[in-house]
Amino acid sequence: MNYTRDDLKVMQSWPLERKIQVTQTRIIEWLMKNNGLAFVSFSGGKDSTVLLDMVRRVCEDIPAIFVDTGLEYPELRNFVKTKSNVEWLRPKHPFFEIIEEYGYPVISKEVSNVIYGARKGQQYRLARLNGELLDKNGNYSMFNCERYKYLLDAPFKISDKCCYHMKKAPIYKFERESGRRAIIGTMACESKLRLQGWLKSGCNAFEASRPISRPLSFWTEQDVLRYLQITGIPYAPIYGEIVEIKTRRGVVLKTTGVERSGCMYCMYGVQNDPIPNRFQKMQLTHPKQYDYCIHKLGCGTVMDYIHVPYIHPDLEVVA
Repeated sequence: MNYTRDDLKVMQSWPLERKIQVTQTRIIEWLMKNNGLAFVSFSGGKDSTVLLDMVRRVCEDIPAIFVDTGLEYPELRNFVKTKSNVEWLRPKHPFFEIIEEYGYPVISKEVSNVIYGARKGQQYRLARLNGELLDKNGNYSMFNCERYKYLLDAPFKISDKCCYHMKKAPIYKFERESGRRAIIGTMACESKLRLQGWLKSGCNAFEASRPISRPLSFWTEQDVLRYLQITGIPYAPIYGEIVEIKTRRGVVLKTTGVERSGCMYCMYGVQNDPIPNRFQKMQLTHPKQYDYCIHKLGCGTVMDYIHVPYIHPDLEVVA
């Protein structure tokens, strides 16, 4: 079944109570279709924490899978240890080997993929970087990304291979060996790729080459924070408290700690972070990891090139 962007807007406008009901229905459908052979992909982040809670309200015996990449915040790893029935997996190669072989994760998965392919001479990706891609009607395509063409000349490798080798490959191996199907906590509002996936298959991609359930697809971050707030379920302390902030759009929920708790050294989306960004905060909260990331892994060089600051404003030396 195909969906439209208008469908998504309608569903995103639903009250949280209705979203919870629909999501639980999608979870039940997934479990029935797969005879209960499913698992929750659990990162320990706030989205997957909400997902795990909802799935286990439906079926408390569903296992969770955590991929221990070595890139997680220590507080997050400790939080994962508080959950029962969680199997820990490890990637085959460490992060530094992946970036040496393939390149750094920069801007977004989509942009990194385009740069990686364009450097190999792939005409489709070169067309996107040149702003020459057309849609089916012959008009300028939304998938053009000429603003990032400058990354072709970057003095370092760039690719989107990190997520595959560090997270997806261990999960795929588990799926093959266990016969279980994944339930993941991604949302369509997070990226073009996730939006396209939902538009094509909806929450439950039963017929996909890799069948997968994404029952939170029509949720927003505000829904996730509100769910945590009203249920009172524990979540990783790295987020801090959930507070209400007045904005021009009205009152919104925010976390006082990190806004995202993915891999500590991932640079996807850092160019859009408010100041202090995730790396500037890391300099204060996790100085050991910060030094390793910025100086030993070379992420500081990458962020210099894309003009993103990584020294906390309170620590900058004024000449």
